[in-house]
Amino acid sequence: MKSLRLTAVSATLLLAALAGIGPANADTPAAAGILQTGAQQGVGDGYPGVIGLVRQGDTTQYVHAGTGNLATGVPADPKAQFRIGSNTKAFTSTVLLQLEAEHRLSLDDTVAKWLPGAVNANGYDGTKITIRELLNHTSGLPDYFGSVQVSGPYALDLNPNQAWTPQSLVDIALASRQPNAAPGQKWSYANTNYVLAGMVITAVTGNSPATEIQNRIIGPLGLTNTTFPTSDPNLYGNYLHGYVHPVTFYTNDVTVSDVQTFGSAGAMVSTLDDLTAFGRALLTGKLLPPAQEAELKTTVPVDSTGTAGYGLGLEHVQLPCGQWAWGHNGAVLGFYSTWLSSDDGTKQVAHANNEFHLLTGTAGQTDTGTALENAYCAL
Repeated sequence: MKSLRLTAVSATLLLAALAGIGPANADTPAAAGILQTGAQQGVGDGYPGVIGLVRQGDTTQYVHAGTGNLATGVPADPKAQFRIGSNTKAFTSTVLLQLEAEHRLSLDDTVAKWLPGAVNANGYDGTKITIRELLNHTSGLPDYFGSVQVSGPYALDLNPNQAWTPQSLVDIALASRQPNAAPGQKWSYANTNYVLAGMVITAVTGNSPATEIQNRIIGPLGLTNTTFPTSDPNLYGNYLHGYVHPVTFYTNDVTVSDVQTFGSAGAMVSTLDDLTAFGRALLTGKLLPPAQEAELKTTVPVDSTGTAGYGLGLEHVQLPCGQWAWGHNGAVLGFYSTWLSSDDGTKQVAHANNEFHLLTGTAGQTDTGTALENAYCAL
């Protein structure tokens, strides 16, 4: 992410940013002001709406800019639900770590042990890939979403009810190319890994990943605005509408979109409050015993810079200010979100916008992403 030097935030923007709970810490308003400025830049870059959250200890500040619904012009609500995309991966990983803690599996079990024949084509061999390698993206498996067979229908959003079985997505991935690295050799992000992870959950428990996540995480943590849709493409209640807006003369509402394309790799719906509450609980040992917490936070290098590592459904990144943070992002049709947290969960920043047209590197992503980093560094 591009780094920008921090500048003073005007009192006007600070006042606009403050909607917190309890007395504010001295640096929380400044961080919220930075995030507010970024939200406004994002809208200026073409996003319909941007929402954000800054949390330090028990103090929470919210920011928003633009609209959550272009048809009505209602302001973007920082309490609204949105599709969290690949932020789902940390939920899926947590269930598998809990199952290991219960001695029902080992992360060093092979994929073939639990899913015989699921990965056995075009040079790929499930007997040589472990569950751990699925979760830290070192399996060597390709991403099924790289195939136009999947990405084409999804991008056009012509059939939000299109059915994809997890195995059919895996099969598309395996057929897309032969292996270019042995399992464990290098990091390469692939949704295929987490579709298989969800299949392992079902093989071990007899339940869907959605059911296990509901029973093990959503319910116990009281995440009342978090759901895992498995077939229904609609959103309900208070939610941001999602849009694709690749060029200035074209905007399409894609709020209703296919959830079976990503499943346990990215189908969940949540809010900024619930997402950061989950992140804090996960990082501080409320969901995992110490041994599994250590596994969660054991990273593999993402690149050669030494500034980013991937754990089990979480990324550990060094920000331009030198601080390290845990987090992840999620990008699905119409929605883009990111959260960052300190290791002890005391500092958290998150944001979401309601436009994504499956391309990265846009001005909006750059400006809001920089503001997210700078806000975290200001805490």
